[in-house]
Amino acid sequence: MDKAFLAHDPGPGHVESPDRLHAIYQALEGAQREGKCENFLFPECPNASLETLLLNHTKSHIQTIEDTANREYTVLDPDTRANASSYNAATKAAGAVVAAIDMVVEKKATNAFALVRPPGHHAEKDKAMGFCLFNNIAIGAAYAVECLKMDRVLIIDWDLHHGNGTQHSFYDTEKVLYCSTHQYPYYPGTGGADEVGAGSGKGYTVNVPLQGGQDDYAYTAVFRDIFMPIALEYKPQFVLISAGFDIYQGDPLGTMSVTAKGFANMTRIILDIAEKTSGGCVVFALEGGYSLKGLRDSVVAVLGEMSGTELEKGKKLTSDDISDMNRPGLDIPGMQTIKKIQSNYWTSL
Repeated sequence: MDKAFLAHDPGPGHVESPDRLHAIYQALEGAQREGKCENFLFPECPNASLETLLLNHTKSHIQTIEDTANREYTVLDPDTRANASSYNAATKAAGAVVAAIDMVVEKKATNAFALVRPPGHHAEKDKAMGFCLFNNIAIGAAYAVECLKMDRVLIIDWDLHHGNGTQHSFYDTEKVLYCSTHQYPYYPGTGGADEVGAGSGKGYTVNVPLQGGQDDYAYTAVFRDIFMPIALEYKPQFVLISAGFDIYQGDPLGTMSVTAKGFANMTRIILDIAEKTSGGCVVFALEGGYSLKGLRDSVVAVLGEMSGTELEKGKKLTSDDISDMNRPGLDIPGMQTIKKIQSNYWTSL
């Protein structure tokens, strides 16, 4: 819980505000007071080095973001703004993801959730966009491939918006499998089902564009019937999650209907994938989520599944919850088309 992430402030009225982390921190502080975080670690977040940032970004882009530290306020695009503290927060966000990967690989932690801001998955190699300055999860994946010499890294992105920056970073390589659910058509306009990768990366991008209104059951079906069989076939050495909570019911930026229990169930499936393929190695990184109640309750539910601890009463899944979500997903619009497209690359489908 690093105050540097609270110092990044895009300005009055911006939905990606410090209040997002305040809500999460308050929930964790309450759980700590009740003795429910005894198996949690809260390490210091290091700043990512220039060499680490260069794993995914151009030097000119990094310089552009660094220059914002010299100005009180900078508009990078119509949605993306920075203050004098944003560069420090952005380098810490990327550094936190890399440090979390190291901790999990070195068995210092079972798994990890980087509760950071600004978010990252929209940031392209050469520009900031969509509230994102550096692409935290892409930097983490590039670090795993380039520095830890991994050959198979899985990224699952459940944010409301498609992670254009992450997809573009790994579109032509088989070393990173990118799987995304997102509302479509919607910002940023990428993420069609036919975007499957190129060159040696063909088949290693799995987009599941969804109409608005999808609920816990729909997301569970996508994870169970598409992402899980592909992931088990791919056998990743590490699993990274772009965890956006703007698919929560009532989020001001979207029209999805996922509840905290839906996030817990997706997490349970992810942990199962990681346990079967990577020895349980998984790191989550915070992306979007703009309903403060939804963000708070859903992060608590995810952390509860990750830690095996009921941080708040009623936030753990029951067998009845899981049974209700595990109905066949045949009625979800587009599911059969997506499975048909991906069956060209994955025998499990």
